[in-house]
Amino acid sequence: MQFTVVQRILGLLLALFSTTMLPPVAVSLLFGDGFYESFLLAFGLTLATGFVLWLPVRNIRRDLRLRDGFLVVVLFWSVLGTFGALPFAVGGEPNLSVTDAVFESISGLTTTGATVITGLDNLPPSLLYYRQQLQWLGGMGIIVLAVAVLPMLGVGGMQLYRAETPGPMKDNKLTPRITETAKALWYIYLGLTVACMLAYWVAGMSFFDAVGHAFSTVAIGGFSTHDASMGFFQDKPLIEMIAIIFMLASGVNFALHFLAWRSLNLRPYLQDAEFRTYAIVLGSLALVTSSYLYLAEVFPETSQAVLHGVFQAVSIGTTAGFTSADYSQWPGFLPVALLFASFVGGCAGSTGGGMKVIRFLLLIKQGLREILRLIHPHAIITIKIGGKPLPSRVVESVWGFFATYVAIFAFLLLLLMFTGLDQVTAFSAVAASINNLGPGLGEVATHYGNISDFAKWLLCFAMLVGRLEIFTLLVLLTPAFWRK
Repeated sequence: MQFTVVQRILGLLLALFSTTMLPPVAVSLLFGDGFYESFLLAFGLTLATGFVLWLPVRNIRRDLRLRDGFLVVVLFWSVLGTFGALPFAVGGEPNLSVTDAVFESISGLTTTGATVITGLDNLPPSLLYYRQQLQWLGGMGIIVLAVAVLPMLGVGGMQLYRAETPGPMKDNKLTPRITETAKALWYIYLGLTVACMLAYWVAGMSFFDAVGHAFSTVAIGGFSTHDASMGFFQDKPLIEMIAIIFMLASGVNFALHFLAWRSLNLRPYLQDAEFRTYAIVLGSLALVTSSYLYLAEVFPETSQAVLHGVFQAVSIGTTAGFTSADYSQWPGFLPVALLFASFVGGCAGSTGGGMKVIRFLLLIKQGLREILRLIHPHAIITIKIGGKPLPSRVVESVWGFFATYVAIFAFLLLLLMFTGLDQVTAFSAVAASINNLGPGLGEVATHYGNISDFAKWLLCFAMLVGRLEIFTLLVLLTPAFWRK
């Protein structure tokens, strides 16, 4: 383990992250909300810490090894998430405790969207902007992490994706160099953000709300500048339609966006098995949700039932977590069905959370293969994606991921129930955190402010585990990782 190399990178990351405190200063001065001093203090503390870490090891130039990479990735999210809490903790509003500030920051940076803050409509504009910006930065970090970093470490959804996908996606990187890959993805991410912001603005949002909601929509984060989330704009249905389009686009593998953009052709989407499964899952969920809302007469008009049904299905299914209505109060099985959809989540290499569509597809195919083996015990049955057989190593890794996911989920669920939460609240809180969804059911349907501090730290861990695709974080907890 090259701790000095890790220290140097972490120092540089903190120094770079400190600059993200400056745009909210400009927003504060523009709106005159008087909150700029908190951001300047947070900027100074973060920059100073980064400089202190970097200075003693500034001349060390060594390549990262595999173990160093794991440590850097985990520290990136945990340390930056902690320092991102400073503006929430040092300011007068909303007067958050250290636990609540860290929870809000990690929730933003991992694009989970769970919040402990109420009264968003009365917060300083600069703090509202900062929450949205955290999610946007986290979303970009996720794309680079999923497509450029985790595959180098041998883990992550994209590793599986390349192992089973024919054609150009089988290349180690989208472009010859990782820096070029990150740059290409950055342009796509930025382009989607600008397009989303302009669409929101034209549809009737204020410019401030359009920027903020574009940040969290493309990042599939779910933070809003209003307590009512997208329900604040319920008199403007066009806004919900725009949100649906951009949530769907952001839940798709960004590598497909890149290939489609480079070839100026929609064929990469149509030929991709994961994308087709993604469309089928969300389409089916939207149809069932809208139909049930209509039949149960939850909304007075058919158009409202369809719009709310499709919006909530896409929002929860992609793990964005926006709400146009309080879906936890919808009748019958709908709240739980929507929550279960978040376990599938978005595609590999997207800003979405969950287990990822590609793993869901492989689990289904593996289950079907086991059924066929019962009927034909001597048959050799291979699992294929896009007409190409998969190596057994890929299937084994998916089952390993799923087994570990279930074990961690059960462990966190029991711990949350130990803190006094009821089964529905505990189950939905773990699901919403580990899937990076945000809103849950029961006591955490609207916010997480009423649960205990211990429960919040558990959920912070769940957010990080979910965002880092489980193994990246758990490998640090094994003795073998630290052994020379």
